[in-house]
Amino acid sequence: MHRIKKMAAAFFVFLLTGCAAIQEEEIPDTENTITSMEAEPELSYEVPASSANIFINQLGYIKDGKKVAVFCGKKLPEEFQVIRKDTGETVFTGYLENKGYDERLQEYNSYGDFSALCEAGLYYIEAPLIGQSYSFQIEDGLYENIFKEACKQYYYNRCGMTLTKQYANGVAHNACHTGKAVLMEDESVSLDVSGGWHQDEKGSKNVVLAARSIGVMLLSYELYGDSFTDEIGIPESGNGIPDLLDEIKYEADWLLKMQDGETGAVYSGVEIYEQNGIDKVCVEPADGKSTMAFAMALAKFGYLYQEYDGNYAAQCLAAAEYAWKYADLNLQEEAEAEEWRFAAAAELYRAKGRQSFHKYVTGYLAREACGENVNDVVFLGCVTYICTKQPVKLEVCEEIANTLMLRAEKIAREASGTLFLAGTESARNDNQELLRNMMYLTTVDHMITNKEYDSVIENHLHYFLGRNEKSISYIDNVGEGNYRTIDESMGIMKQFEANSKLIFMLSEIVGEHYH
Repeated sequence: MHRIKKMAAAFFVFLLTGCAAIQEEEIPDTENTITSMEAEPELSYEVPASSANIFINQLGYIKDGKKVAVFCGKKLPEEFQVIRKDTGETVFTGYLENKGYDERLQEYNSYGDFSALCEAGLYYIEAPLIGQSYSFQIEDGLYENIFKEACKQYYYNRCGMTLTKQYANGVAHNACHTGKAVLMEDESVSLDVSGGWHQDEKGSKNVVLAARSIGVMLLSYELYGDSFTDEIGIPESGNGIPDLLDEIKYEADWLLKMQDGETGAVYSGVEIYEQNGIDKVCVEPADGKSTMAFAMALAKFGYLYQEYDGNYAAQCLAAAEYAWKYADLNLQEEAEAEEWRFAAAAELYRAKGRQSFHKYVTGYLAREACGENVNDVVFLGCVTYICTKQPVKLEVCEEIANTLMLRAEKIAREASGTLFLAGTESARNDNQELLRNMMYLTTVDHMITNKEYDSVIENHLHYFLGRNEKSISYIDNVGEGNYRTIDESMGIMKQFEANSKLIFMLSEIVGEHYH
């Protein structure tokens, strides 16, 4: 068994190694309200008042996809019907597959498979003893549309430019925070730190949060590049560059402004404070963690952007190296920055091939193995290392690959053993954990193409879109059973970091079904 795992890991490693002009438009002041993703929203949901115990993806299913509803109740019938909403016609009758009795909830659980129904339309499910489900669509393009909307969320949160109705519709607003900011530690110093993405309703911008989301989205682009188009509907659409890269470049422009030109250190963020009814924009002090997060993000972006704009890519890589030199002089004992420094070293080694970066990567992995509980930052660095075309230590790559495959297998096994085919009971209390698991599973699935993993990933999308114990959509306001929240910005798309992982998961699903 051990030999088989080593052979699988070796095979895995073998597979791996190998801006347009913005139209200005005057927007009324009443619309000059920042609509932002939340960095850490309060996840407090109110369950819809009336919901039968028939749980479905409330957005819907593509025509040739797997379509399964979950039925729960004190008593369950043998049959269910799918009914066309506009005519009331029963178009499909199916039989329930008994999944057993839940002692804790004192109810029976069953599945109803209606995959054979492939005709486009709007439907609902009805069953004796239970009632009706929420309505849902069957239509090709559903997942592609939600993927585009997830990608566009970052455009909606652009700072420092006018968002016109042509591209932003109801969230259009005039340019905001275009003036100079002051250093928090010395208000006599002013800086231009306009641009980038708002991360909360105040308009704050944090370098570490930005770098983590950039890293996740760029990895999804590396693995599933064909899923990303040049037509999601932003000002740069149609310029021959995938819109995701255009969007990340907008953030990269801001990141470059956050670097101290004299030292290479990077200011940690921008905070907005209200003073006498006016926004006061303050730049937070530089620190090692932000400097290394900056280096990782710009090195990764610079490497991937070379084919579109060599000069800009070189600027990003030079800025990342400058930040690294600051680390060499100042961060020897700053443990909090070490994970980011590892990820930055992996990116810089791939881009530059210098042995000093490779030495740091292998030294870090010798001290801190890429184990099962590795966090997002180390995960990104590990995947970059085993993907590089530079010389690598094969035994290190095999260890990383084996760890990733074991973790993927565990995630798939645990999800397949649950009623809603997603996560574990504890993980389902944290959508961020579910999305993180899908990021790991999606990465491994790309490398070894496992149909079981495809199903697990898509079942998580069904879970997020309403096929869950609360019968609510966690992604955004889609479907008849939309969640109701204290704060309407709490869907996954409105959470700054969660949305990047949603994009990662959707890139695999869209790539699987449409390419």
